[in-house]
Amino acid sequence: MNASQDLRFDGRVAVITGAGRGLGRAHALHLAARGAKVVVNDFGGSKEGVGSNSGPANDVVAEIVAAGGEAVADVSDIGIEESCHALVDTAVREFGRIDIVVNNAGISRWATFPEADAANLERTLDVHLRGTWHTTRAAWTHFERQGYGRVITTVSTGMLGLQDNLAYATAKGALIGFTRSLAVAAEPKGIRVNAIAPNAVTRPSETATKPNIVTAGSPDAARMEALDTRLVSPMVGYLAHEECPVNGEILVAGANRFSRWFLGITPGWVSDGDPSIADIAAHWDEINDRDGYYVPASLGDWASQFMGHLAR
Repeated sequence: MNASQDLRFDGRVAVITGAGRGLGRAHALHLAARGAKVVVNDFGGSKEGVGSNSGPANDVVAEIVAAGGEAVADVSDIGIEESCHALVDTAVREFGRIDIVVNNAGISRWATFPEADAANLERTLDVHLRGTWHTTRAAWTHFERQGYGRVITTVSTGMLGLQDNLAYATAKGALIGFTRSLAVAAEPKGIRVNAIAPNAVTRPSETATKPNIVTAGSPDAARMEALDTRLVSPMVGYLAHEECPVNGEILVAGANRFSRWFLGITPGWVSDGDPSIADIAAHWDEINDRDGYYVPASLGDWASQFMGHLAR
């Protein structure tokens, strides 16, 4: 295919959660402009997940329709399992099928530990983790029946260490396990499950000390432009397309850079007897030496390499 030829989604139906603003809006406009019929889901609450407002979802639908596309709004709260099923039902009722689920919705309740309490954790998990789980599960039987589907989960490099938003980082870390594991079940069914780790300025990334507002012409203006949400959507589009060749992968996108995030394991040190704590200390450098690291393709691949010395 010529690199200048855009991949299209004619005949495909996409459900995008949290699509009333930010990243979700950018993804919805991107797919709709390329022929997809889009269900724009957004509960319309605050970035902390409080309140509701049908305006954002309806505004995006109006924008898509004005540009000649097809879309409907859905204001289901994906933090509730029944609402996730209702969301998928909307896609099937309005457009006759569902092909793509972009699990984008998220909230952010900034708090350090131990001030981050049970309510902070549970509401965050409701939207990020359970919302992804339930929406994907609701679509799964449709994907299996038609032998085709694309699922995109939204993870975050915040998992690498986000001390003042621990619940958010925890939920995103869990979604990596969800993505990798569900991809195994998806493989023989014509379904692809991959993750996107966006690098963009969004409402959840804003704090009282770091507002997302800059003065035009200021040194931060160019950086803010580079972190525009629309620069993430091409990767989401590729992962959502029928030509997507990968499954169970994590892709990072934003600021005009696109890359793969993988989980690597060092060869480590093999003990020749009963190891002691002192042995661990003595071989610490070897355990951590990244030379010769490998990227396991699956649990079985890891097991065969990690325990390969037993066969010898």
